[in-house]
Amino acid sequence: MLAQLAHSPTCNHPEAQSHTEQYTIPHARTGSRYRRRELTTGEPAAAGVLGARFAGVLEPAHEAAARTCVRGPAPVSLVPTPGGTMPPAPAYAVLAAAFRTKNTISVTRCLGVLASRTPAVRPNALEAFPHASSPPSSHPSLLPRGYALASPRLCHTSAQEDSRDVRVGEVLRVLKSCDADADLGKDLRRFAGEMGEDVVLKVLQKQRSNWQVALSFFNWAAGLPAYAHGPRTYTEMLDILGRMKKVRLMRQVFDEIPEERRGTVVTNRMFAVLLNRYAGAHKVHEAIEMFYKREEYGFEVDLVGFQILLMSLCRYKHVEEAEALFLQKKDEFPPVIKSWNIILNGWCVKGSLADAKRVWNQIIASKLKLDLFTYGTFINALTKAGKLSTAVKLFTSMWEKGINPDVAICNCIIDQLCFKKKIPGALEIFREMNDRGCQADVATYNTLIKHFSKIRRTEKVYELLDDMEKKGCCPNNMTYTYILKTTEKPRDVINLIQRMEESGCRLDSDTYNLILNLYVSMKYEKGVQQVWEEMERNGSGPDQRSFTIMVHGLHSQGKLDQALEYYTTMKSRGMTPEPRTRILVKAIHMKKDEPDTEDRSPSRSGKNLKLDRLSGLFHVHK
Repeated sequence: MLAQLAHSPTCNHPEAQSHTEQYTIPHARTGSRYRRRELTTGEPAAAGVLGARFAGVLEPAHEAAARTCVRGPAPVSLVPTPGGTMPPAPAYAVLAAAFRTKNTISVTRCLGVLASRTPAVRPNALEAFPHASSPPSSHPSLLPRGYALASPRLCHTSAQEDSRDVRVGEVLRVLKSCDADADLGKDLRRFAGEMGEDVVLKVLQKQRSNWQVALSFFNWAAGLPAYAHGPRTYTEMLDILGRMKKVRLMRQVFDEIPEERRGTVVTNRMFAVLLNRYAGAHKVHEAIEMFYKREEYGFEVDLVGFQILLMSLCRYKHVEEAEALFLQKKDEFPPVIKSWNIILNGWCVKGSLADAKRVWNQIIASKLKLDLFTYGTFINALTKAGKLSTAVKLFTSMWEKGINPDVAICNCIIDQLCFKKKIPGALEIFREMNDRGCQADVATYNTLIKHFSKIRRTEKVYELLDDMEKKGCCPNNMTYTYILKTTEKPRDVINLIQRMEESGCRLDSDTYNLILNLYVSMKYEKGVQQVWEEMERNGSGPDQRSFTIMVHGLHSQGKLDQALEYYTTMKSRGMTPEPRTRILVKAIHMKKDEPDTEDRSPSRSGKNLKLDRLSGLFHVHK
């Protein structure tokens, strides 16, 4: 397919033959307002532009042609830019005819020169933008001066959103060139009059893995005379700090909310984020204190808020403290079945079957009516403890009592039957679900796909994948994650990414890190480089896991100096290395017979750090 794109025959359109090599396709990546559309061609290589770019086999101009040839006749307009004029009628006819055709090869040849550009995976707001005089939908180096090629079918957002995305991209580009401790006032001065909550929120979301830059930008925006942070930006900033375990700074930002604005800025969601982040940092007393601080901000200390506190504590395995608090506050907050379920689920997550049984018996003794979540949680605890026969017996008793298990309970039994290699029994329940009116969901299919992937039953995996798509059950990231883990070659990874994109499933940070890990283990350096660049563009990372993958992967390949460079960069971005990574770095220094100077190494962030395109690894400019 790609060879055909590069050496395709001349377009047969009569008006096109005399005007080839005159116009090129604008690279539609100068703003995030573009959304990827499915291509018309039935050839798999053209169906997934992202997959081909991960492979490093699709040239940028070919990508532009592939992105432009969308399904059906796409009307094309040539919009004159300031100081420009419309192209002659024959030239317009060439372009219009080319875009009406369904033949990708003809379009590529008709539009002539295939320009060379830096590889990119997706539209990126961080990249250089065209000159202000040209519309955001074109690139001046790829179109004759004075013209802008636009296809209305590629534009799905309003002009206001386009302007916001452009502004966000420009701000991110400035932030990327600044050090974490730099004074942003001078660099961002030209954006002072254009800041709104939507813009600030977007920038913060793109800087989730870089809390120092996010906080500097947040503080700079707070000092602008024409702007004031709203509830969304405050909540996002608190969540970023809490996620990076900077709880003191998180509390400081919260306490510094102006008193006159607390009524509009502080929300229930903000308190939920604070409780969750305190529990995640194992600050139990601070979490409880923050819950009762709700009254100071005009919120009720109610049962719903109390249950959020219990869930946050149990989520991070502080179940003993949560149960003690629950029993202590029985008079203040009535012990309803939902509160009991939270405690029961906490012991299940922690893996203590004895405590789960104790709480189960207390629920039975309380005469409360058990709901499906109660059954499901206890069945899950039994299966995780290896008591599969007991769990199946309780599951069967639900049918006998006229209680129809929901899909979550069925999934739990199916998962454990597969885990015990009783796959025929799992498939029997899978078929019985449909007979009893319990429709299988994506988690059901994921469970089966996970276990069939483990035993390398590839044909059954893709049979299930086809079946779920046929029944309108869309695969998610987890579906493809299980299949990706079985891949052994870069081409297999690329094919799955293509199918993932075709199904409308977007890559998240976990998927990016998995692909990064696969490419590192396969020693596919070009793929590593492209995944790393794409994570930086869309704000999905690189995060602490990404750097950990690179440090350990490079060490396993004997590239000790480069592993140390990644480690130093991770620390300079304020990320906390895992204990195993610290031990590994000390071992590297001992192997090199050098003192452990990890904290005294020069900073390798920002301007003096560059990704070498030949090796896909960081090199420092002296």
